[in-house]
Amino acid sequence: GKNAAMDVFGGAPRFLAYPRPVVVQSGTDAVLKCQIGGDPRPAVIWERNNEKIHPEGRYRVFEDGNVYNLIISAVNTEDSGQYICKAKNSIGETYAAATLKVEGEAQEMEFREENKPRFLIKPLSTRVGRGEDAVFSCKLWGNPKPEVIWEKDGKKLNEIFESTHFNVGYQDGGWFQLKIFKARAPDGGVYTCKARNEFGESLAGAVLLVDAGKQRYDSPSKSTKVKMFAVTEGKHAKFRCFVTGKPKPEIIWRKDGRLILSGRRYLLYEDREGYFTLKVLYCKQKDNGVYVCAASNTAGQTLSAVHLSVKEPLVRFKQPLIDLEVWERDLAILECEVPEDSVPITWYLEDRRLQPGAKYGMEEWGTKRRLTIRDIGVDDDGIYLCEMPDGGRSIAEVAVKGTIMRKLPRKVDVLEGENAAFCVEVEKEEMDIHWYKEGIELRETHQTILKSFGRTHILVFVNTMPQDSGLVTFLVGRSKTSSQLRVKCRVIHCPPSCPVGVQINTERANAALLSWVPPQDTRKNPPSGYVLERQEVGTGSQEWLQCLTTDSATSVEILGDSVPCEADYRFRICSVNKYGKSNNVEFPKTVHLVPVARIQAPLQDALVPEGQDALFSIELSSSVIGTWFLNGTQLQEDERFSMRRSRSHQSLRIRGVRDIENGAEITFIAYGIRDSAALYIQAPLVKFSHLSEMDRNKFVEIGNPIVLYCELSDPAAPVHWYKNGVELQTMEGLHIQSEGTMRRIVIQSAEFSHSGVYCCDAIDDVIRFNVEVEVPPMKFAHIPEEMRTKSIEAGCPLVLQCVVSPSEAEVAWYKDEILLISNSGLEIQSDGDVRKLVIQSTELHHSGVYRCTTQDDAVEFQVDIKDVSWLTLPVTHSAMLERTKSFEVGKPLELECEVADTSVPVCWYKDGRKLLIQNGWDVQSSGMTRKLIIPSAELLHSGLYSCETSGGTIHFTVDIEGDFYSTF
Repeated sequence: GKNAAMDVFGGAPRFLAYPRPVVVQSGTDAVLKCQIGGDPRPAVIWERNNEKIHPEGRYRVFEDGNVYNLIISAVNTEDSGQYICKAKNSIGETYAAATLKVEGEAQEMEFREENKPRFLIKPLSTRVGRGEDAVFSCKLWGNPKPEVIWEKDGKKLNEIFESTHFNVGYQDGGWFQLKIFKARAPDGGVYTCKARNEFGESLAGAVLLVDAGKQRYDSPSKSTKVKMFAVTEGKHAKFRCFVTGKPKPEIIWRKDGRLILSGRRYLLYEDREGYFTLKVLYCKQKDNGVYVCAASNTAGQTLSAVHLSVKEPLVRFKQPLIDLEVWERDLAILECEVPEDSVPITWYLEDRRLQPGAKYGMEEWGTKRRLTIRDIGVDDDGIYLCEMPDGGRSIAEVAVKGTIMRKLPRKVDVLEGENAAFCVEVEKEEMDIHWYKEGIELRETHQTILKSFGRTHILVFVNTMPQDSGLVTFLVGRSKTSSQLRVKCRVIHCPPSCPVGVQINTERANAALLSWVPPQDTRKNPPSGYVLERQEVGTGSQEWLQCLTTDSATSVEILGDSVPCEADYRFRICSVNKYGKSNNVEFPKTVHLVPVARIQAPLQDALVPEGQDALFSIELSSSVIGTWFLNGTQLQEDERFSMRRSRSHQSLRIRGVRDIENGAEITFIAYGIRDSAALYIQAPLVKFSHLSEMDRNKFVEIGNPIVLYCELSDPAAPVHWYKNGVELQTMEGLHIQSEGTMRRIVIQSAEFSHSGVYCCDAIDDVIRFNVEVEVPPMKFAHIPEEMRTKSIEAGCPLVLQCVVSPSEAEVAWYKDEILLISNSGLEIQSDGDVRKLVIQSTELHHSGVYRCTTQDDAVEFQVDIKDVSWLTLPVTHSAMLERTKSFEVGKPLELECEVADTSVPVCWYKDGRKLLIQNGWDVQSSGMTRKLIIPSAELLHSGLYSCETSGGTIHFTVDIEGDFYSTF
């Protein structure tokens, strides 16, 4: 079977049974053991405080099959602590901790005794008047500081008092206080102070007496409905009044307005069901009347009333008994007379039939009957009855006077767990008094309180148990009074006692055999079954969960498969019946249980980008302690690997996966389970940077270069370029470039055909560019205003000139909005980027607005043609100077004359021929000045020039000087 199990676990070392905590006595040997499987067989070492234990001196190791033992001989308390068992083979390693606790018996007990709570000063009993505050103080020692709980008559204070009625306090130095505010009669009773810490508990009690003082209680008003109650003479009458409230109500009984106190014939008590009860014993004619129960607390007051009527018996005594008052150690004689001589009678002291003897003398003569009581003691105080066979009775009260003023009741019945209180009153203070139980004198203990207040003496048994039953006697001098105490098991509504002899056997792997013995009082108080509970150890949760209930069985086997998760468990058991359950008894040790888990959802392969976290998880049918492996190496929790386990879910997080872990095998192994998955590392996603977004829409003028540019997150990433879905390759005029993270396309000269949608595709990411190739705008170069206004004499040439870009731009000429075309008198010229309109000989109708336009621009000229036929103004004299001019070759040639009138047009001639304005020549007219400008003089420009107006002509002799050879 073991080999089959090994296959399930794989070869890594695996604890088949974890080391158990071991508790041993000082001086004995301790054995720590763990059961480990693994293939190949693992090497096992033990460590303590991070140091390897060498098998020498007090340490021995021995192997028994797959059980590995560490034996420590003659242990002492210093050997207590954690021992680590490590197992390792070529596939993996694992480890577990074992705890050793060495108890130095004597020292341990001493230590506990020394540190458990103890009262240095006990709370003192106290007596207060009604309405006064009562305070109890005590001084405690304990380490750690004890927790203190105050109770009254076995009940927690907050169950019976409002929070404003009492206060619990603590002062430095170990002083604890309880204060009762404005005490009332029901606050009287026994107060106990329970102190506990981890080493034990202590208890001390004190009595509070509350003196009634003057109290006013209203008698029932006429409207109070009075119930009737009838009883035969000599029988008991019982009145019950049910009142609830917090704080507990104060109850006062009155008869015909007079206060009733507990005594020989009046019993006042609270019964089991919580009724306040008044019992009038052995009723007599004088008991006729109205009985009122007045209940009050801080909330208010309520009254209820009953009218008691005592019926006379059918057969009457001729002479009834008469009440007596006698002194201690005297003689008492009771006499009565029956109706006829022959009537026999029986004498009783309350419910006890009296027999003639040394104590009692009984005599009869005729109809007279006599009882003599010799050597009267306090216990002879009571109610005596003389009874006839038909049930007729005569009753007398015998009051014994002497040292003891208030005696003990004949019987005191309490339920176990309640307090039993006894109170007597003696005639003087400072008397020598003694209390006995079953003949043994009582001393004060934490469960027995003995208190004296002046003439009042009190005995209280706190938290009674059935074995406290017995005869309680109070002795003062030669006087004594006694009472029979009966502590009743709460049989009627009693939960059962605890099971005993609990044992746990853990020899079988992954199971615990629990056994117990029924409680001793099974016959009297049988349990109907047992409830077994378990608690997971070391989870921080203190929760006990029920695992099963049995009826009569007294042993049960708990299997690993019955627990929800792998852990150390402790168990406890209690008995139950229909009235409740006993206290729990814990089994002596913990057991390690492992559920047989099944895989609900297996591990999944993970594909994770490098540098991100990988998460592997497996869903199981129950929680077990599993081990994670990466390529066969067991993982430990650290900053890189984090393992989580919940009820059914186990997960492993690997932080920041690395490229070298690509393809790694992740394995999860637990009791009976193995599952694996692979870790794949995904190359990081390639992304374009935001910079790449800036060029998304491109408008490029024809002929300009086109550059499409983008940047990638990974310099090694390949990309493909597409235009309108067709892949591009480098070719003449189009270059695809890649350098570092930069990718780009360069087209040297844009053409219309280059318009379209380009995209760069990097597999994980893609980016698009919209490219539009445009014709550039056709623009004219700037022409100054004065050159766009022409004033010319009729017959002279007109030249209008502008420069356009681009040079291939087409233009149209208009005059006064009419399109012009070349004809004999008008020439439209285009040379490079120059556009001209030339009219060789102007006429008056050539005046007007000329426009040269392109698709995107226009330029306007204002032309004015003058008629000069009537003008005969002479050229002014000043213009006649400087008639001979010399110019250098290549330098500008400029001739100037002045006319008499600004509006006079002129014509220029050379060697008698009218000059035609050529490319680059200019004729200017500004005010009265007229100019001829040739930008670059050549030899052939020498000659006779004339400026002619209608009023005269000026001649210039022009001589061009220069190097003769330069013209060739």
